[in-house]
Amino acid sequence: MNPVHLAPPIFFVIAFVFSMLGMGGSQLYIPILYWMGLDFKTEAVPLGMLLNVINSGSATITYGRKKLIAWGVALPFAVAMIGFAPLGVWLNIRLPVKPLLVFFALFTAAAAVLMLSGWKPKGGSLSTKGRIAMGITAGSGLGTVAGMIGRGGGSFIVPLLYIAGLEARNAAATSAFVVTCSGLSSFASHLTTAARPDWGVWVATAVAVLLGSQLGSRVMVEHLKSRTVKRVFGWVLLGVAALILIKDVWLG
Repeated sequence: MNPVHLAPPIFFVIAFVFSMLGMGGSQLYIPILYWMGLDFKTEAVPLGMLLNVINSGSATITYGRKKLIAWGVALPFAVAMIGFAPLGVWLNIRLPVKPLLVFFALFTAAAAVLMLSGWKPKGGSLSTKGRIAMGITAGSGLGTVAGMIGRGGGSFIVPLLYIAGLEARNAAATSAFVVTCSGLSSFASHLTTAARPDWGVWVATAVAVLLGSQLGSRVMVEHLKSRTVKRVFGWVLLGVAALILIKDVWLG
């Protein structure tokens, strides 16, 4: 049996969990697709980015209706990430795979530690101007990183928004919008450069992710508190980082 056939039910579960955290899920989609035998650059990353957009975009619709998105910080973040994602894709095409995987894992682990620590600036929440400035500067850097490693950037956006003073639920909802925008830019760049679509796999996994994201976002809105979202976020990302480092860097 081709292991890729297991992707739809697995990705349904991932979409359910990650949509609650304001993340697209490419932290898991891409390594899982790679482990299932898809080429990292031309198959796993482009499909992972597509699923990332579907998951976060679906969740964004739910969060927008519930007025959980902080648009004042979301828009500058999104614009900056959209603008710099193509630069990351350009770097991705020209760099070898293993260093990308190492960077992918370290990026994920750092975000997890940041969120679990609960650290915030001593001065409290950032001002409106401070949030806009953070969105532009951090969005530029994260947009480059997102395009380079096939990520929407949610694993760092959520902690940064939390540090900026948003509650974890609002940070996750705002991140879902930003991740959707940056993911669209990254996916379009990959699709027009190196992607090799297998449309049967793409459609099956896309449907599974759409269903999972709709269910997960509704559970977050109705049942989860900010403290729970923050803890789940941190531990899930630490597990992902450990798996990548052990399986693909140390044993690979």
